Amino acid sequence: METVSFEDIAIVSCGTMSLELNALRDEGFLNTDTIYFTTPGLHQDIPALETQLVEKIHKAKEHKDKVIVVYGGKFCYVNVDNPLRKMSNIIEEQGPGVGRVNATHCMDMIADEATRKQLALELAGDENVWWMTPGWVKFKDLVFKGWDKGIANENFPKHTGGAIVLDGIGFMDKYMTDNPEAFLDYCDWMGIPMQAAPVTLDRFKSLLVEQANALA
Repeated sequence: METVSFEDIAIVSCGTMSLELNALRDEGFLNTDTIYFTTPGLHQDIPALETQLVEKIHKAKEHKDKVIVVYGGKFCYVNVDNPLRKMSNIIEEQGPGVGRVNATHCMDMIADEATRKQLALELAGDENVWWMTPGWVKFKDLVFKGWDKGIANENFPKHTGGAIVLDGIGFMDKYMTDNPEAFLDYCDWMGIPMQAAPVTLDRFKSLLVEQANALA
């Protein structure tokens, strides 16, 4: 993979992706000292999402001239009050030097559609899958804020292939070992089984490199 420095770039991300970004920083790939996170789960509160995102971008620009936004486009920002307003509009309004990773949502940042289809075939017999990243597990109470058992029953069981966590940081093994009761409670609340799909962070890295080059 191409080597790129992120020293002069700030990152603004949904907090759901904080686990992967901190892992990349720890391994030395993401050599920036400026990373800001919005609250996980704001896709359910569009006004708060837009407010926090813009605030974090402005804060980041106080330190760096270039900012990479780690948010999906198609699914992370769905404005029912103004359907024509997209995530791309928010990014464009922040002026030059701000770019966003080219992905539809956080799962797509870790594994593209073709990879997810192959994983579904291998792990779930090509049944309908509820995809997650480790952040959806760690930050459950924020990501599913306001969801009761009734809403869960309306959404999860139709995913007959269960839930698959795209895990590029070894989170699930530790989670299931350290918190077996929480893991079982999560599965019970969803009404479907949950399993991990060990993957690499290569796609995520490539998306970050792509934007770093675009901002160069």
